[in-house]
Amino acid sequence: MKTWQYIVRLIFFRPFLYMLSSLTASFLFYVFPLVPGLIAQQFFDLLSKNARADFGLWSLIAVFLAAEIGRFVALLGAVTAETTAQLTASALIRKNIFDHILARPGASKLPSSPGEAVSRFRDDMEKFSHFFTWTADPVGQASVFIISLLVLSSVNFYITLIVFLPLLVTLILVNLVGKSIQRNRKANHESIGNITGLLGEVFGAIQAVKVAGSEKQVLKHFENLNEKRRKATLKDVLFERILGSIFSNAANVGTGIILLLVAQSMQSGDFSVGDLALFVSYLSWIGVVTSMFGIYLTNYRQAGVSVNRLGQLMEDAPPGQMVKHSKIYLNGKAPDLPAITSTGQDHLRQLEVKNLTFHYPGSGQGIEGISFKLKPGTFTVITGQVGAGKTTLIRTMLGLLTAQEGEICWNGQEVENPGTFLIPPRAAYTPQVPRLFSETLRENLLQGIPEEKAVMEAALRDAVLEQDILTLEEGLETQIGPRGVKLSGGQLQRAAAARMFVRRADLWVVDDLSSALDVATEEKLWQQLFSQPNLTCLAVSHRRAALRRADHIILLKGGRVEAEGPAAELLAVSPEFQQLWAGHLA
Repeated sequence: MKTWQYIVRLIFFRPFLYMLSSLTASFLFYVFPLVPGLIAQQFFDLLSKNARADFGLWSLIAVFLAAEIGRFVALLGAVTAETTAQLTASALIRKNIFDHILARPGASKLPSSPGEAVSRFRDDMEKFSHFFTWTADPVGQASVFIISLLVLSSVNFYITLIVFLPLLVTLILVNLVGKSIQRNRKANHESIGNITGLLGEVFGAIQAVKVAGSEKQVLKHFENLNEKRRKATLKDVLFERILGSIFSNAANVGTGIILLLVAQSMQSGDFSVGDLALFVSYLSWIGVVTSMFGIYLTNYRQAGVSVNRLGQLMEDAPPGQMVKHSKIYLNGKAPDLPAITSTGQDHLRQLEVKNLTFHYPGSGQGIEGISFKLKPGTFTVITGQVGAGKTTLIRTMLGLLTAQEGEICWNGQEVENPGTFLIPPRAAYTPQVPRLFSETLRENLLQGIPEEKAVMEAALRDAVLEQDILTLEEGLETQIGPRGVKLSGGQLQRAAAARMFVRRADLWVVDDLSSALDVATEEKLWQQLFSQPNLTCLAVSHRRAALRRADHIILLKGGRVEAEGPAAELLAVSPEFQQLWAGHLA
């Protein structure tokens, strides 16, 4: 889509708000300053005894004050309407981009670093939303030109024609340098994105940097990127300021031309002092308007760069998805997330995986033709050597990786989109590496869902986290730091498990849940889990505590099913499983 097509869709999202902004910020803002020029003409003609109207001095002063008050009210309305329209447009676009990113498979990466994405959400979004409210400015600017041309021509057509020439030259100039404007703005935004991207990556890997002793190298790289950003920003801003200076000085050139041309006419009485005041007043404002029109053309090209950069965050999205109309919340409290309710008639009776296949691009590694069934009330363990495809199988089944072949059936019905179907209350998942946030422990467990005291207590008990809560300085209200840095590895795993248990799903899927736990805690965790009636669990593990309790074990090797059955049977027939049981992992 072209930039103007995005703008049209945004206009129809809140048409009344856009029209109000256009009337005040794009019309009255430009036209009102023409009134004082007419008043100044009459005022100076009265003072010079060359009056052409029946207005008295005090009448002109009253009209002038009324015009200024009207201009102030119009400006106040313009700021209010324009700001509201900008916030509305940016909220809609950000919401749609977030919706698209969060709806993609969990393993899909952003087209750029998180820091670069933040830069686009902040800088590019601000640039585009501001330009959106300026799109009707040419209407007001054209009105100023037409009215000024008619009024000034009625006084002296010859002088009007000459003083407008510098303004026309500046408009031609901005069209000639349009591509340079786009190129400079793109380079500037990319350089800023590189800086924010590096900062985000360094903050996320500060421990690795310190362990490697690479602080000086990282700072040197940062200095190099910052120098590139400085040059790009300087070039962009300097180019824009030079153009702005040319636009604004065009009015001064016109004023000088007037003074040269009207001296003889004023002596002969063909050009009054009031006419001179009118010309100077109008030409000054026309110079400002010309400058704004030049800035408008510049911003249009820069907005095109910004909208393209925002669109890159929505890979594979249909055209117009970024400005798709949907409900946004700008006033009052945001709506609460709905409580996770029971699946009702859709309770798990059987989950069947048929011929599931996924290969990572480039490497060819992954899983091939895997099939199995899960029944309610059973505990199934997926095991195998390191690199056998255990985590890949889980993530493909849950839709976090997009399966290349095979199907998943819930109660005999094929699941078209596992990523949106196998979520609470149907399925809940704890990954191999839990991800917690810089909030309180309670907020990490709930993540926005309504809290039920009984459910929370049961989740903490099942995750063997009750005693740990007592040791934290503020219990569940403890701020756990970035990625849960204040918690131990075992506490992180159990907190992630509690987050899953709070959601009360038909199927619990866990990936190496007890890898960071000591033997006693691990045994207690499994004991708590299996004390629950009708537990249905699919777990990735190579620990004896899990293998011993499993109703069914799926042994993977090289991305395929090597063997399956209960532990006793596999110990009798599978050398691969015997190695796992003995703890000899490759």
